[in-house]
Amino acid sequence: MLGVFSSSIVSPPDELVAAGCRTPSPKMTAATLVSRFSDAHASSVTMQVGDRVQLVYTHQNESLLKPRAFGVKDEIFCLFEGALDNLGSLRQLYGLTKTANETTLLIEAYRALRDRAPYPPNHVVAHLSGSFAFIVFDKSTSTLFVASDQYGKVLLYWGITADGYLAFADDAELLKGACGKSLASFPQGCFYSTSVGGLRCYRNPKSKITAVPAREEEICGATFQVKLYLQLMILFNE
Repeated sequence: MLGVFSSSIVSPPDELVAAGCRTPSPKMTAATLVSRFSDAHASSVTMQVGDRVQLVYTHQNESLLKPRAFGVKDEIFCLFEGALDNLGSLRQLYGLTKTANETTLLIEAYRALRDRAPYPPNHVVAHLSGSFAFIVFDKSTSTLFVASDQYGKVLLYWGITADGYLAFADDAELLKGACGKSLASFPQGCFYSTSVGGLRCYRNPKSKITAVPAREEEICGATFQVKLYLQLMILFNE
């Protein structure tokens, strides 16, 4: 799956900008990135959301245990990869039918977040159990909401294209060609929301997230880590 968002929707994280500046490398535009994805997957589906957002997905080469899905309702778009272990109980929580899938659930969960302020974003993802990564975009409010599961069972990456779009994808090699070293793994157990102004850990939303520069030979230019996790690793190593 792939989502690209212009700088008018979301400002690229400073850490990704810095990673690209430290080791300049060739990049491509968001339009070229989307075309490359479509060319590589004959069965892909592309959604143009206004003139600032594109969402693309395919079922080609997907895992049976971690399928990809797309849903849209009332101008809320959702790309989802993985499976929720507690989908049944979440259907009951949000008053959904037994046929509701993960994208329907995420759209309703996001709607609850949006319409029941001050319902915090971390409550939405903290209730999810399973393997997942998702991208939710609300066209009506130009809000982006992205998250990855606590253990990183579904890999997700983000980077900056040549024309300043922020791109999310489950394929690191695809983004490498478009984003160069302005590329990183999306940190597990975290969410990115334009409504709260950036990246947060949903188990510890007040914990600071830092970006560690990567070695020259690594694909990604930086690694995002929760500061609490870093402190525990230091204590363990001592």
